[in-house]
Formats: sequence, C-alpha cells, structure tokens
Amino acid sequence: MNEAKVTALRSIELGVPDLARSRKFYVEAWGLEEVRSEGDTAYLRGTGPEHHVLSLRRSPQPALLGVHLAADDRGAVDRLHAKAKAFGADVLSAPAPLPGGAGGGYGFALRTPEGLPLHISSDVARCSSVISDRSRPAKITHVVLNTARMDKQMAFFRDLLGFRLSDSTRRMEFLRCGPDHHSVALAHSDGHSLNHVAYEMQNIDGLMRGCGRLAQRDLKAEWGVGRHGPGNNVFAYFIDPSGLVAEYTTEVDQIDEAEYLPASAEYWENFPMRPCRWGMAREPSARLRLAMSGKATAGEAQRAR
Repeated sequence: MNEAKVTALRSIELGVPDLARSRKFYVEAWGLEEVRSEGDTAYLRGTGPEHHVLSLRRSPQPALLGVHLAADDRGAVDRLHAKAKAFGADVLSAPAPLPGGAGGGYGFALRTPEGLPLHISSDVARCSSVISDRSRPAKITHVVLNTARMDKQMAFFRDLLGFRLSDSTRRMEFLRCGPDHHSVALAHSDGHSLNHVAYEMQNIDGLMRGCGRLAQRDLKAEWGVGRHGPGNNVFAYFIDPSGLVAEYTTEVDQIDEAEYLPASAEYWENFPMRPCRWGMAREPSARLRLAMSGKATAGEAQRAR
C-alpha cells in the first residue's frame, strides 16, 4: 500500500473585513467567479474544474484562515488522519462527510505547528464546465507562509503530509505535493502569517491580459512582470483591498520526480539576474514588502506606497 500523502493544493480561505469590497475585487478585477454565497462566506472558482479556489469570510482582521489540500481517496484521508494522530499533530476533527455547499467530499482538519488550520479531503465536487478565458486564473498554484518555526513546519509538511523539497534559498523553502515546482513555500520570518497566494494563468499572454484588466481599474503591479529563479515561473504581484498579497503566475516548472535534484541556498545566492531572470522586475515595492511581512493592515500598506 502506498504511503498516504497530500496530492494537490485545492483552495485558500481568507478573512476579510469588507466582504462586499473583497468579493468585487476578486470577481470583477481578479477574474474569479462566485459559485456560492452562505451568510458571511463567498466561494469563488477559477476557470479549472475545482469547485472553488478561494473562500472569502467576513473577519475583523485580514488573515489567512485556512488551506485546503487534496488526497487521492477516502482511504488516503483515513490513513493521513491516523498518521497525524501518531505524529502528535493538533487534529481538529475525525474524517467525515463535508458540507455540500463548499463542494462536499470527505475529510478532516488539523493545525500546523503554528496553528494554521489545514483541511484534507477527497471526493469534492468538480465544476461541470471549464471556462475558456486565458485572462482569468485557472487554479491556485501555491501559497507562501511566513514562519518563525521553520524546522517544525518543514517536518510537518514533509514527514506528515508527504511534501518534497524542491529548492532552498536564504529566504524560503519550496515544497511540492505534485508536479508543480511548489505548492507551499515557507519563508523565514519572526512570526506566522500569510506572505502571498499565487493564482495560475494559462500562459504569459493570459497573465498580461489579466494585468491589463487590473491596470484599467488603476490597480498596478507592485512587483513584476518578471520571471523567478526557483520555479522559473513568470510573476506579477498585487495587493488586494484587505492588504493581502495576490500573485498572477504562469509557466511554473513541472518536476520529474525520478530526475529532479533540489538546489541549495548557495546555488541560488550565486544565480545570475536575481531576483528576476529577465532583469526587468528589479525589487518589490515598499508597500508589497510590508504586505508580504504579514505585519500590515490595508491602511498601513497604503501609507507605505
């Protein structure tokens, strides 16, 4: 029997103080589509088959409220639950059927060593239609978490959930659970918070069209367009109405498990044309750095502009 492991990043939950304003941004400007609204929560899909890639929940403060991960089937969910208990993780629930409004399925919840809720599930409903519009995000490619407990977080994601190390830099550890170069990255910090969420565009043309849609609304990129070192993905970073960071990305490296060897921090320190392979996107704005640190409210990020 194969060891149970997480196989994909499914969706992200964000807490937002102004739900109406955030919904308007992510639907009209960012390009997601609302599939359901329940009380203080809105569920938004991308152009791909995932039921939803983002849920927005009214919250006093902007924050990452949870990350949803996929497992292959119910048996894998059950084995991961047993493994989490043996690992000593903070398990919040037993495997059970999930609410249909959020796509249903079968899963359980646990917390990372720094307290972030993770939800692991299988058999979640899929969208019956795929939207043909390359200017809109297809899925969430990765989430980057700031952490002050790197060793414990690395052990949690690798030893418990089955993530594999793709690359290390002085600032981040890049972890994958599927063919994408990274689905989770952990950034060295003095506390736990969201660094950013990356949404996958179909290709560079689609990414530029998405950036153009934002520019038409006077929402300009805080960093990019450029091409990263680790992952080799094209990027453009923006700040949402709550002061949280959202990235358009495309062309992330696809990993061959049989052949890929992680590169060290020393390798990336000496990589030419940092932080952008093209030499175009020089440095993120001060406003973006503040928002990525997790220490900013929307107002503080705006004043740092």
